[in-house]
Amino acid sequence: MQHLTSELDKNAVLKAIRSCLPPDRMTVELHEPFFSGNEWRYVKECLDTNWVSSSGKFVDAFERKLAEFTGAKRAFAVVNGTAALHISLKMAGVDMNDEVLVPDLTFVATANAVTYCGAIPHFIDCEERTLGIDAKLLNSYLKNITELRENGCFNKITGRKIKVLIAMHTFGHPTDLEPLAATCKHYHLTLIEDAAEALGSYYKSKHVGNWGQFSILSFNGNKTITTGGGGAILTNDEALGVRAKHIATTAKLSHPWAFNHDEIGYNYRMPNINAALGVAQMEKLPEYLKRKRALALRYKEAFADLAGVTFFEEPAFAKSSYWLNAILLDKELKGELDPLLKYLTENGIKSRPVWTLMHKLAMYRDCPRMDISVAEDIESRLINIPSSAFL
Repeated sequence: MQHLTSELDKNAVLKAIRSCLPPDRMTVELHEPFFSGNEWRYVKECLDTNWVSSSGKFVDAFERKLAEFTGAKRAFAVVNGTAALHISLKMAGVDMNDEVLVPDLTFVATANAVTYCGAIPHFIDCEERTLGIDAKLLNSYLKNITELRENGCFNKITGRKIKVLIAMHTFGHPTDLEPLAATCKHYHLTLIEDAAEALGSYYKSKHVGNWGQFSILSFNGNKTITTGGGGAILTNDEALGVRAKHIATTAKLSHPWAFNHDEIGYNYRMPNINAALGVAQMEKLPEYLKRKRALALRYKEAFADLAGVTFFEEPAFAKSSYWLNAILLDKELKGELDPLLKYLTENGIKSRPVWTLMHKLAMYRDCPRMDISVAEDIESRLINIPSSAFL
């Protein structure tokens, strides 16, 4: 329930957050890893057996567990989520001077992976309901600025080919995938899901990551589960999955001793010692998701009657991992964003604003973009609050 006010009671916001957290923690980080299972035992096994690098049983076991949990046919573990995006874009045929549709409201790695291919990010607005790409706005925009030819979709303004749409599941909240998939089909675009934050999130009862040709996950230290640093590529195309794994492992041909490589590849394989952490974390994932959902419910109740602030909830068609919980200030209170961040930090609550919008970053200011009004509004009044699973 939203109660309009002309002033923000920062102390009331602090009390609402504190009421949901352990009373003995004076300082609460935004999101910390949670090690409560077999992490020590599995990592020690890697050290005891000397299997610490890019081969070993834990890499294979981690990939199997990811595929089983998400329902994807293939999962391939890599060094981080950005590497996973880079390989996915290469597999989708993204090349020099192509354009890739990217949400303006995203972490910079999404846009960076596009530039690694020599391509140009083309920034798209979001919707407040999901924080993901707004399919209706996108369709209207593409109708005006694109031309469909026999060999694909072209930007009438720049003359460049548009090849891919990256749909990002912001803070673990699934974006509305079905209309985005329909848009991709109409405009001959490849859909890639940036599910870096969405392990454990479901779109219409099916785990995210099953709509794009490729999808990616991240296991950075602040994610729902962590491998220290790491990521994964998901796909339901067996042949593409085999090829993606090949080029992400230096494109080396199997041989007992010879070093034969049949194309330019990338050294993106996840080490076994990191995968050992991942296997232990996957064993605890259902518990972590349950804990995070319980925390989100407490936040929802705590903010229900607080004037000027709304707790961000999962969209009706989805089940979110609630990777990072978020609150939105009323539009009239957007000027209170920085003062509230400062107040919370001074009182031991680590919080943060949403990422700086992509088109505002120096290296991306000249990239093509649609009107970004919704994302700009959200940027001015969204705050992430503590979300660790052990809270």
